[in-house]
This record gives sequence, structure tokens and C-alpha cells, in this order.
Amino acid sequence: MTEVARAAGVSQKTVSRVVNGEPHVSPEVRDRVLRVVRELDYRPNNAARALLLGRYRRIGVVSPGSALYGPSSLLIALERAVQQAGYSFALAGTREGERSDMGVHRDAVRGRVSGAVESLLEQGVDGIVLSEPIDDGTPLRLGADVPVVSLGGGLEGAGGVGAVVGLDGVAAARTATEHLLSLGHRTVWHIPGPRNWWAARDRMRGWREALAAGGAPEPPLPLEGDWSPASGYAAGRQLVRLADVTAVFAANDDMALGALRAFAEAGLSVPGDVSVVGYDDTPAAAYLSPPLTTVRQDFAAIATRAVDVLIALIEHRSVPAGHARLEGELTVRSSTGPAHHRTAPASVKG
Repeated sequence: MTEVARAAGVSQKTVSRVVNGEPHVSPEVRDRVLRVVRELDYRPNNAARALLLGRYRRIGVVSPGSALYGPSSLLIALERAVQQAGYSFALAGTREGERSDMGVHRDAVRGRVSGAVESLLEQGVDGIVLSEPIDDGTPLRLGADVPVVSLGGGLEGAGGVGAVVGLDGVAAARTATEHLLSLGHRTVWHIPGPRNWWAARDRMRGWREALAAGGAPEPPLPLEGDWSPASGYAAGRQLVRLADVTAVFAANDDMALGALRAFAEAGLSVPGDVSVVGYDDTPAAAYLSPPLTTVRQDFAAIATRAVDVLIALIEHRSVPAGHARLEGELTVRSSTGPAHHRTAPASVKG
């Protein structure tokens, strides 16, 4: 830093301000310092910076390590938001998002999350984001002594401070279910995601709340899905055997896609015989046959909000009330329509 300051003709404090992205530096001076930084191939010494400032300017993310659309999209958005905020990005995966791990024992899941947090703390981070936390529905108790933001729920007893940020999945699922009820359907069936995911439980809760508020009966759940089209297809094959199924809310678009295949094979038209709503608004949703009505998740907005909240906690600033939860948006397409009475169960091949 001393060499950069000498070559640029500025003070070390000015170099520090430029490198850390701080204000109160003129554009001309900033450009001159950055040019010298490139010429000298200067890299900040993060270890020395942490000793001096007590900060690493690094944010850690614990991710389920899943290739599913939601978690992977959220992870990419988090990395971009962290970098745009001027922090470096550290990742620790837990592998619990793999479908082979969906039924893993809850203690093993907790151990993986705690282990991932510990590995980030050993690397040196100023705060941690828990992306798509997975557990048994009871609060996670972490020993982190840095701020932690959870993109789901269940955060309790962090050594530092914590907050829950993300899309309000309960409200979004209510909106999806209410949309189907408003079309005259007597009730709405639900294809749930795996119950050790907070997201799946939130969506089931919103579905139940909407049915209760609308005075609609709550039908039994089909097979629990694992977010995959195959599990949606299996649940759909169960539902086509029931004559009173006219509306289905699937916990994600991939399972809705599988259900659409099952309905088509049974000779049921969508939305003529059955209306279907998904969740996520994947890039393919608008191009299915028919185009899928679904809840859109704005992953970039969720990630930016999570990082903003975490940095506020890192800097000991207050987080405004109501800042944490974002609203979902129902995108209505051609897979939903008015209710039509089915007189007999559809035939199922195989």
C-alpha cells in the first residue's frame, strides 16, 4: 500500500479508501490509484486487514449443494450480490440437497450445517448466509459469533445476531391457492415438497391457510415429492384416479411439470379438466403446454435483501422493521381456468 501511495502521489489513507470502495475520493484520484494498483499488481493482505480492522470483508454462504433450479439460482444471485457489495464470497456446501439425502437423519443434517458454519469461521468471515436451510422443523442452534442471516427460518441461538430474510412462502402459497378457489374449484389438492425443507413447509402452510379461510375442505396429500418432475408425475398418477380433483397446487414447477405429464397420459385436459399452479417460475414454465401459472421468485431481489440485512448487522446498524420479507408474484398463464365437474376417474396406463 505504501508503494501504491508513493507511485500515485497520494496518502496511504486515500489508497485504503479506494481499495475498500469508500466514498470521499474524487474520480480522478480514484482512477489514478486504480491504475497504479494494476501496474504494481497490488493485492490487499486480508489477514493483515483483519488484524487491523477486525474485519475480513468476506461473507460466507452455506448452501445445500443442490443443482435444483431454486437453490442454484439463489446461490448465483447471492454470489453476485456479495461481490457487488464489495465483499469476497466463501462457500460451504452441505450436500443435503441431493435427492439421495432427502430422508437423511435430522442429526446428520444439523451436523452438516454446523460443520459448514465452522469451516467458514475458520476461513475468516464477517457474516454468514444460510441458503435454503433444511432440517426437521425445530430451530437451528449455531455457535457462530458473527451475524447470520437465514433464507428460510428456524434460526435460534447464534452467538452473534441473526435475522430471517426471503420470500414470504406462506403468503405466496396462499395467493396461489386463493387463485384456484376464486375460479370456482371446490378445493385444491397439493403436491408437497420434502418436509425437511423450510420452503416446502411454508408452502404447505399457506395452502392450508387459504383452504381454511375459504371454507374449503382439506384433501389428503398424495405422495411427498422431492422437487423432481418424476415425483410430481408419481403424485399426478395418484390424483388422476380421483374424480373430484379439479385443481392442483404443486410446490415447485418441476413437480407441476411431472403432474402435467400424468394428466395428459390419463386423457385429462389442462385446464379443462384440471387446473395446475406451480411455484418458482422457471425459464421453461412459460413454454410448457399449456404455459404454467406459477409463483415467481425474484432471486436477485432476495439475495440483495439478504446481503443488505447481513451487512447492516455486521456494521451494527439497525435493520428496518418489515425489511426482511419479500412478496411473491403470481404469474397467471393458461394452465388455470374455471372449474368443471368430472364425473368419473380418468384411466391410468400401466
